[in-house]
Amino acid sequence: MTDMLVRLYALPELSGYAENMEKIGVQVRRPNVWEKPLLLEWVNAHFSRSWALECETAFAVRPPSCFIAVKDDVLIGFACYDCTRLNFFGPTGVDDYARGKGVGTTLLLSCLYAMKDCGYAYAIIGGVGPARFYGKAVGAMAIEGSSPGIYDFSLIDKRRSGKI
Repeated sequence: MTDMLVRLYALPELSGYAENMEKIGVQVRRPNVWEKPLLLEWVNAHFSRSWALECETAFAVRPPSCFIAVKDDVLIGFACYDCTRLNFFGPTGVDDYARGKGVGTTLLLSCLYAMKDCGYAYAIIGGVGPARFYGKAVGAMAIEGSSPGIYDFSLIDKRRSGKI
């Protein structure tokens, strides 16, 4: 999977997405520190342990470098930045039933605007799965020659197989 580059100085406005979230009863915000265990358990259960470990890194700074989406006091999505590496967006995920409503885009834009506020001009989305989504949502462009990038697990695989 390739990495993608986003121009933070050319992002779509967040306000329309935020208004839409309000209309459908979804709150997108940074998590409180006491919500960390719930968030990590949810990410582990709905996505993966490795994503939960990356998400945990978001709480190493104040405010946390992540956002959550909540509807009726139920966690339905999350997005992180500066976790895998500095200037990287991700991981991110939205519960299946909440997809297609703008939740993922709102989480993405919330993180990218926070990164812009940190002084970044560009952001990297690492190991992209839904490239079409990122291209449409924020004009992300593939970074040529970036696969497998930092997500190259060949060294770990060799160690597990006893080859090193």
